[in-house]
Amino acid sequence: MLNDIQFLNFPVVEDTRGNLAFIQNDVLPFEFKRIYYLFDVPSNAFRGGHSHINQHEILIALSGSFEVVLDDGFEKRTVLLNKPNIGLPIATGIWRELQNFSSGAVCLVIASDVFDESDYIREYDAFLDSKK
Repeated sequence: MLNDIQFLNFPVVEDTRGNLAFIQNDVLPFEFKRIYYLFDVPSNAFRGGHSHINQHEILIALSGSFEVVLDDGFEKRTVLLNKPNIGLPIATGIWRELQNFSSGAVCLVIASDVFDESDYIREYDAFLDSKK
């Protein structure tokens, strides 16, 4: 499952005045209902630590860099995000942890649905049990 991860390359308009990347529904694998972002995360802090039952997400390093540890219950893979025109889609049933934030890092998250606490699996043992 983790071997199937494919990054999204968002369109970029290059210009001597600076580059412009854009995201619209026709370049996403799902219609989004929520966007949020993480910032001012201390370099030794962890974010995430959960899985979703129904919601899909795309993570983007708008600024700086951070690592995403992906876990499908059988194997783990760590991915470095450090380019604002590259998105990491995370399907349902994948545990994710974000770590090693650089100074000034901003993580943008595009989500397929609005916040719903019942969609989260927040205990790792419960996540592993869902894989049986």
